[in-house]
Amino acid sequence: MASPSSFCLLAVLLALVSWQAIASDPSPLQDFCVADKHSPVLVNGFACLDPKYVNADHFFKAAMLNTPRKTNKVGSNVTLINVMQIPGLNTLGISIARIDYAPLGENPPHTHPRATEILTVLEGTLYVGFVTSNPNNTLFSKVLNKGDVFVFPEGLIHFQFNPNPHQPAVALAALSSQNPGAITIANAVFGSKPPISDDILAKAFQVEKGTIDWLQAQFWENNHY
Repeated sequence: MASPSSFCLLAVLLALVSWQAIASDPSPLQDFCVADKHSPVLVNGFACLDPKYVNADHFFKAAMLNTPRKTNKVGSNVTLINVMQIPGLNTLGISIARIDYAPLGENPPHTHPRATEILTVLEGTLYVGFVTSNPNNTLFSKVLNKGDVFVFPEGLIHFQFNPNPHQPAVALAALSSQNPGAITIANAVFGSKPPISDDILAKAFQVEKGTIDWLQAQFWENNHY
């Protein structure tokens, strides 16, 4: 007969296995599930297009990611290729982005609510970092050169900045979601529609309401295209 300690050990092991099963995304149940964007069925993602109508173009896009992009007023341009551009990415849990940085340009602090990001510098130098959650809010940062790789954990605020005043920079990012989402912190806080009350923001940031009003009056441009 098993001892009480053996039963406890078995219970712990079963709990760990169950936790892993719940925490992980299920594996695809077929080779692919090309997004049917015209389907009236509402699911978490997109319904599958009938496989008999699928062809190679559903997995392809002439994205010209080798071509430099024009940057915006914060000095960056994110060209994201996700399930909206390649329907074959549906259920596969991956997307890719080219990021262009002007001299002294930045991809401002933002989060991806549904994805971890791994970034590779293709040209130039980048100062990058992410901040951990409360209560520590620890900054992990690094200067990256051509060929270097850095990881931004899912959901954490992160940024990239090109410190070179004369040369642009380029990076390629892979993200662990077909639709990672992006929340640019300044845009969300000061550019929401309708606006967040200036009383709330003034108290949160410990500044005068006039400062908040000025910030909310700015044009908060999106750099994701």
